[in-house]
Amino acid sequence: MQTTAELRAHLLAARLAGTVGTTREESLRSYRLFAARDPRLLIGLDPERAWGERELLALVADRCGVPAEPARTSGPEAIDPGRTLAALDAFARRLAVAAERGEPVLLGTGHPHRLLGFYAALADALSAAGCVVLALAQGRCVDITTRFGLRTHHLDYVRGVGLVRGPAAERSGGEPGAHTHSPLPVRTALAAAADAGGPFPGLLIGDHGWLCGAGQLGFEAVGPADVNDPAPFVGEAEGSVSLVVPLDDGVRSDDYLPLARYVLDRARLSQ
Repeated sequence: MQTTAELRAHLLAARLAGTVGTTREESLRSYRLFAARDPRLLIGLDPERAWGERELLALVADRCGVPAEPARTSGPEAIDPGRTLAALDAFARRLAVAAERGEPVLLGTGHPHRLLGFYAALADALSAAGCVVLALAQGRCVDITTRFGLRTHHLDYVRGVGLVRGPAAERSGGEPGAHTHSPLPVRTALAAAADAGGPFPGLLIGDHGWLCGAGQLGFEAVGPADVNDPAPFVGEAEGSVSLVVPLDDGVRSDDYLPLARYVLDRARLSQ
């Protein structure tokens, strides 16, 4: 079993926590856009109240441990590994409950190039424990606004993990899926469940629009978020998102696998 000390060392070495690749400039830009209620930063969340830029910085500093000084406007961000570990422990406890209850679970990612393997390991373990891993609305079209305009994507599931594929993937093949912050994929999946009369997920595990979109619709939602994505942390503070794990979401895909092993060990779901 991986120890907490070993995982902490990995978080720092891989720059998942500690000094991370996200910059303060990126974070402050995101906070400005979120405060202006730009849909690109709300990613499916409808905040209960107005959040100013300084409030968002204070919130992310509290949840993630980034420097709280408003005067600091440049340089790399830093995530407190202790906060990441505490959130992973809580994440493990929730997975253990899902396995004990045999809850249906829905997993989805807007970061398939980075996080697909992490979620797939969780899906495999939850399925082995008796949970139904849902694949709702597979193949359904999802029109997502991108920087290139409106593009039609298709909802797909790889090893039990929801993602979207764009037209280019159909031509060339082999891509793990498209990067998106949109909540439309999870809305499409949950609408299909409603049309069919269920089953509905007892737990959503995901990031970006999957996390915030499901939480906004009243589904219990847990997952990771980077410090330049304030929406999940606002959702957690307001109660629509159940749990957020602070970490850098842009490192190598293999570097997330020790986190999956750590969580599954503590949930007693290791295979």
